[in-house]
Amino acid sequence: MTETTNPTPREALELLLAGNQRFVAGTVEHPNQDAARRSQVAPAQQPFAVLFGCSDSRLAAEIIFDRGLGDLFVVRTAGQVMGPEVLGSIEYGVELLGCPLVVVLGHDSCGAVGAACAALEDGMPPAGYVRDVVERVTPSVLAARAAGRAEPEQILAEHVRHTVDLLLDRSRALADKVTAGQAAVVGLRYRLADGNAEIVVARGLDTAISAVP
Repeated sequence: MTETTNPTPREALELLLAGNQRFVAGTVEHPNQDAARRSQVAPAQQPFAVLFGCSDSRLAAEIIFDRGLGDLFVVRTAGQVMGPEVLGSIEYGVELLGCPLVVVLGHDSCGAVGAACAALEDGMPPAGYVRDVVERVTPSVLAARAAGRAEPEQILAEHVRHTVDLLLDRSRALADKVTAGQAAVVGLRYRLADGNAEIVVARGLDTAISAVP
């Protein structure tokens, strides 16, 4: 689709997914990555999406979605777990920068999800602050298992859904934007092998959208 200055939530999602498909197909355009764009966005930024994803080194947002400077407001933590600083950063992107779309991006072979599964199996959580990350992922693993979803991709999808719901539950500012039709929150599942980002859940889009189970 053609880029617009003030995209709707659906238009923003379409921009993001179109870039991902270029990345998957090997037809990347590398938009907004030149000196002219650098000068254009130096005075102010107007990203079209907040991208909240895992810190995994294979999940570089501007690469896998074929975007450039000033396009995405990126927040990343291991296992895309949330704390006050994450919520504040996401609200900054939505409230002050006017992003119409928030994306929660999970991926297969996630170390945080794997560690949470392992800790539940052997009762040996990791030490240090990694334990805090694992404890925040554990409710997603337990919910998936309670629903009979034991496969790794099913557990990941549950973690993405849980994160989207938790975000909307904790951020009243974002929830109000979604209710008013001014923003949407979409959970994506990224496949490392082929680079494809699939929709797991969508909240606040004007029409229904297909999602993976």
